[in-house]
Amino acid sequence: MSFQYHREKKMIELIQKTTANLRTEITSGITVALALVPEAVAFSFVAGIDPLVGLYAAFMVGLITSIFGGRPGMISGATGALAVIMVSLVQEGNAMGLAMANPVVGMGLYYLFVTVILMGCFQAMAGFFKLGKFIRLVPHPVMLGFVNGLAIVIFLSQLNMFKTVDGGVSVWLHGPNMLTMLALVGTTMAIMYFLPKLNRQLPAALTAILVISFITIVCKLDVPTVGSFIRDGGGEGLGGVLPSFQLELFSIIPFTLDTLIFIAPYAFLLAGVGLIESLLTLNLLDEITETRGNSNRECIAQGCANIVTGLFGGMGGCAMIGQSMINVNAGARGRTSGIVAALSLLCFILFASTYIEMVPIAALTGIMFMVVIGTFAWSSLRIIPKIPRSDAFVLIAVSALTVIFDLAIAVFVGIIMSALVFSWENALRIRARKHIKENGTKVYEIWGPLFFASCQAFTSKFDAKGDPQNVEIDFMESRVSDFSGVEAISTVIEKYQREGKKVMLKHLSDDCKKLLNTNNSKYQALIIEKVDDPRYFVIADRDLRD
Repeated sequence: MSFQYHREKKMIELIQKTTANLRTEITSGITVALALVPEAVAFSFVAGIDPLVGLYAAFMVGLITSIFGGRPGMISGATGALAVIMVSLVQEGNAMGLAMANPVVGMGLYYLFVTVILMGCFQAMAGFFKLGKFIRLVPHPVMLGFVNGLAIVIFLSQLNMFKTVDGGVSVWLHGPNMLTMLALVGTTMAIMYFLPKLNRQLPAALTAILVISFITIVCKLDVPTVGSFIRDGGGEGLGGVLPSFQLELFSIIPFTLDTLIFIAPYAFLLAGVGLIESLLTLNLLDEITETRGNSNRECIAQGCANIVTGLFGGMGGCAMIGQSMINVNAGARGRTSGIVAALSLLCFILFASTYIEMVPIAALTGIMFMVVIGTFAWSSLRIIPKIPRSDAFVLIAVSALTVIFDLAIAVFVGIIMSALVFSWENALRIRARKHIKENGTKVYEIWGPLFFASCQAFTSKFDAKGDPQNVEIDFMESRVSDFSGVEAISTVIEKYQREGKKVMLKHLSDDCKKLLNTNNSKYQALIIEKVDDPRYFVIADRDLRD
C-alpha cells in the first residue's frame, strides 16, 4: 500500500513538473516571437530588403535550428551582424542586374538568396568536418569582451526606438512624446524586475507586453507601435503568405563562374560570422544553464537552415543572443520554446498581423534593455584591475571592436592578440640547466616549450666554442611543438659539428624524432634511443593517453 502511494505521488509530481515546464516553454516562446518581429524587420531594412524576407528567415532558421540544433533553448533568426554584410551584396547585385543585356530590377535580392544557400553549405561542411570544436580556442577575456560588446550594441540599437521620422528625416522624440516613451519603457522594466519576485508563475516579459499594450490602447496614447515602425521604414505591414520555393532563382541568376566569384567571398564571410556568433552564444548558454551543447551539430543545423531559407526566400540568419537570453532567463531549457517561437512568428505573419502591429515599441524596448542588463558581464568591471594587463586589454579591445566594427573582426583580433601574448610569455619560459658529467660530457637540460617564438632564446643558451668535446641535450622537461623547434635543434647541432664536437639528443618525443630524420637522416645517429630514466616513461605514457 505504501509502495503504491509513493509511486502515485512521484507520478503526480512528475506530471506537475512536466506541465509547469511546458507552460514555461510555451509562454517564453510566445514572448520571444513578439521580440523577434521588430528585430527581423529592422535588420531587413538594414540589408535593404522587404521586411517579409527577414520575417521568413526568422521563422525558418528558428524552426530548423530549434528542432535539429545542438543547443536546446537557443534562438536563431535574422541578425544585424549578417545584415550589415548583406547591404553591399544586395547593392552590387542590383547594379549587376541593371547592367545585363536584359536588365532585371531588384536582382540583388536573388543574388542574396543564392549567397545564403552557399553560406549554408559552408556552415554544414564545417559541422561535418567537426570544426565546431575550435570555438574552445576562444579565450575567456575574448568571451567577456564579446558579451559586453554585444550588450552595448543591443543597447545602442534600441536608442533608435526613441526616434521618429519627420519630413523624411529621423529625429529624437521630444516633449510629452519622449516622456511617455520613457515612462512606458520604465514601466516595462519595472514589471520584468518585480513580477518574478512576487509571482514566478507569470511570464514577466509577456505580462509586460500585455500590460503596456492595454495601457496604450485604453489611454489612447500616441506612441510608436510595431506597425508604425514598419511603415516608417517603408514597409506595408506584416501581413503575408507562407514562404514559397524560389523557382525563379534558377532562371534569373546566371550560374556561371563569374557568379560564383561574386558570391563566394560574401558567402564565406557570412558563414564565418554566423558560426562565430552562434557558437559563442552556445558557449554562453552552456555556462548559464550548466549544460553542454553540441557545437558540430549546431553548425550542421545552422547550415541546413540557411540552405532551406535561401531556397524559400529568406535572408538567412544565425543565433540571436538577445532573444536567447530572454528565453533562458524565462526558464526555458528545451527545444519546445524555440519551436513555439518560430510557429508563433508564422502565425503572427499569417493571421495576427493586425494585433501584433498594435504592440507598442516601448514594451519591446524595455524588454531588450533588461536583456542588456542581464547580458553585460558586470563582474568583468570588478576583475579588470585584478587580472593580467594583457587580458584586461584584450577584454576592452574586443568590446570596443564589437561596437565599432562587428563581431567577427572583434573575435578574430581578440584571438590573435591572446595568441601573441601567450606565445610571448611562453617564449620567455625556455630554460637550460647545465652540469658536467664525470666523463666530461656537458649536459643541457632543457625546460619549457620549444616552438617558433622560443627558438632564438633556445639557441642562445649554447656555447659551441667554449663547450667540451661531448655535449648532451636532454629534452626530458621540454616539448618540441612545431617545425621551427626542429630547425632550432638542427641549427644548434650544426654549430657544434662545425667546431668538430659531438652532440647527442636525449628524451626526444617520437614526432620530433620523425621530423628530424625526415629533415636529415644523419641526425638518427645523434639520438639516444635507450632511455633508462623511469620518469620519461611515465611522462610518455601520459602523453599517449592524452
